[in-house]
Amino acid sequence: MASDAVHDINSLFSSDGRDFLIRNNGDQVKISSLIGKIVGLYFSASWCPPCHRFTPIFAGVYEELVSKGDFEVVFVSSDNDEESFKDYFSKMPWLSIPFSDSETNQRLNELFKVRGIPHLVVLDANGKVLTNDGVRLVSEYGVNAYPFTSEQIKLLKEKEEEAKRNQTISSILVSNSRNYVISNDGTQIPVSELEGKVIGLYFSVYGHEPCDDFTSILVDAYKKLKEKGNNFEIVLISLDDEADDFNEALKAMPCLALPFQDEKCKKLIRYFELSDIPTLIIIGQDGKTLHPNAVELIEEHGSDAYPFTPEKIEKLVEIQKAKLESQTLESLLVSGNQDYVIGKNGKKIPVSELVGKNILLYFSAHWCPPCRAFLPKLIEAYNEIKQKDKEFEVIFISSDSDQDSFEEFFSGMPWLALPFGDERKKFLNRRFKIEGIPTLVALNRSGRTVSTDARKLITSHGADAYPFTEERLKQLEEQLEEEAKGWPEKLKHELHEEHELVRTHQAEYSCDACDEMGYGWSFYCEECDFSLHPNCAMKNDGEAEEQKEGWICEGDVCRRV
Repeated sequence: MASDAVHDINSLFSSDGRDFLIRNNGDQVKISSLIGKIVGLYFSASWCPPCHRFTPIFAGVYEELVSKGDFEVVFVSSDNDEESFKDYFSKMPWLSIPFSDSETNQRLNELFKVRGIPHLVVLDANGKVLTNDGVRLVSEYGVNAYPFTSEQIKLLKEKEEEAKRNQTISSILVSNSRNYVISNDGTQIPVSELEGKVIGLYFSVYGHEPCDDFTSILVDAYKKLKEKGNNFEIVLISLDDEADDFNEALKAMPCLALPFQDEKCKKLIRYFELSDIPTLIIIGQDGKTLHPNAVELIEEHGSDAYPFTPEKIEKLVEIQKAKLESQTLESLLVSGNQDYVIGKNGKKIPVSELVGKNILLYFSAHWCPPCRAFLPKLIEAYNEIKQKDKEFEVIFISSDSDQDSFEEFFSGMPWLALPFGDERKKFLNRRFKIEGIPTLVALNRSGRTVSTDARKLITSHGADAYPFTEERLKQLEEQLEEEAKGWPEKLKHELHEEHELVRTHQAEYSCDACDEMGYGWSFYCEECDFSLHPNCAMKNDGEAEEQKEGWICEGDVCRRV
């Protein structure tokens, strides 16, 4: 965002006794020579990996722009020592504030409110800020971002929209210096040979577990499609930082790719508004985007997802709906010879012995603090439920990184588990779209899913949430409403006189009066994130430790009798 402030160039960069900037060969350049030019202030440091990635890109843009005669850049260093500064600055073609002038560097960081690096502020010829977002503009538009005015950026965005309307596979993959992609043996394949085919643009990072897991699924689907003679190709858009990682990724895939760190890679991230990896963007035979991310389609349906048309996807939705309606415990937990879970000491329990029970699938890991915090609550609920219904079980599905961690965590659990490293975990993660842990998925006696958010239910209601059905949740909601009858909707409290506290239902909170955990009703100030147990909120002054008449306190929560 541009600022209306106008900065005097001499005052901005000079200090007592210094009216010059330096080049990396030691030459001094008068600050006054920058007056009337567009000036970029480049906040960066040698210890910053993103800076190392951006600096060569920016240097290439600078070399083209500096020849215009009205553009210059000044390096504002955040390095810790002069040796690091000199080594880093030696790779820069622009000017710098001397490392010894730390006061000016600090002043500029504060003046332009720099909160992260690399950061590029661009001033116009009069010293007015054109943009504080220079890093993004250079990364996305290169030299075309010049002169960094709002009018120029608007024009570039309009051109982008026009390019999307007229999109072809060549406009996506061809650059000014390259009209080919490469195979995994290094052969250059003209992009023109991809025209008329269905193309999957695969954005990935080698060594990133979700990408590695999906790559094997994608390769399997690709091979099956090629065996059938389908007109389909994959182009890897690698986001790797290291050439060795890129080479390993390409070696593992019988597909094509953009060259390592090709200029198009970052442009395509912005062009397709990439927000996650892995991402598989499907380009139709006409060069238009057919699907923004077919990862889930491939995971669920493999090669059957081809050709990714709306008509095909509609059929797949019906197939998936039928699968869910016919879901059983065995369809979830049996895969080939893997037809068991384990108990203590590794004892194998056949899945067939669990059929007909209510099951919780507990996705968790020892390294995860929220998982460790939730575990005692789940154990308490488990023991209560088992006393009432023996036909109930929990199965731990571990995301631990090693066998020892798995065994240590599992040793404190009174239920069953999938073996560590079991391949069925990947399928279950995909089926239930597990994006964070701990997660609890509730299955009924027929194996159907009744809740994918049973953790919240256990947290709010404990064992009372069982068997986690919609009917049970409706009963609990009615009980909560009955419990709150006669309570004020809002109240004032001496511990929080700034605002009224509103009667609110919270799954879990810490009472700011007694520091105990609470579940269910609270009196809450959203603006200040301040919560009180109902008992603490409504007790009379001077009765801090006395139980209010008509209430009973059980464990971490006080409830109305």
